Amino acid sequence: MEQNTELKRCFWVNMKNPLYIRYHDEEWGKPCHDERRLYEAFLLDMFQAGLSWECILNKREAFRAAYDGFAIDRVASYDAEKVESLMQNAGIVRNRRKIEASIKNSILIQAIQREWGSFDRYLWHFTDGEVLYESCAVYTSSPLSDQISEDLRRRGMSFVGTTMVYSYLQGIGIINAHTDECFCCHRTNGTALSYPNPDDARI
Repeated sequence: MEQNTELKRCFWVNMKNPLYIRYHDEEWGKPCHDERRLYEAFLLDMFQAGLSWECILNKREAFRAAYDGFAIDRVASYDAEKVESLMQNAGIVRNRRKIEASIKNSILIQAIQREWGSFDRYLWHFTDGEVLYESCAVYTSSPLSDQISEDLRRRGMSFVGTTMVYSYLQGIGIINAHTDECFCCHRTNGTALSYPNPDDARI
């Protein structure tokens, strides 16, 4: 797909990286209800902690290969031998704590799927299925990400702090934070969020 580099996009897009442009234009901020994609995005955002999203995006295909196409049943059954194999894979982020957390979190996501019927239903119930809109993409957390992060940690998950969750919510379209000048900014429905009190959203 040919990319129009003349279009106005969010300021953070690296216009020299076709993968980043495509991700911004076709995925970021668009409501997602596909169970596998929601799961993949969750694990990738978990691995992003302390790194840039562009770094993870550049490694996404390697992650897909290493993690069996993000088939949750397979990932949840990974054993110590598989952990060591992943630690030797130069194509992904070789962080033992994150790799081990990805397996534990997968098991806990399966528990959420059993409880709620799907991970999608669990995630979107926090906004009653509604997309939330923000006027700019500069925040790193919100009361919503605080709430979901707290619930995930209560369930036993790791690497699910409010910043990680906030990034995830933006990526899967629960929060649409395309900037006003971006051609992807289409606020035709949903609830617009504003933070008049600096304590309501940390930058």
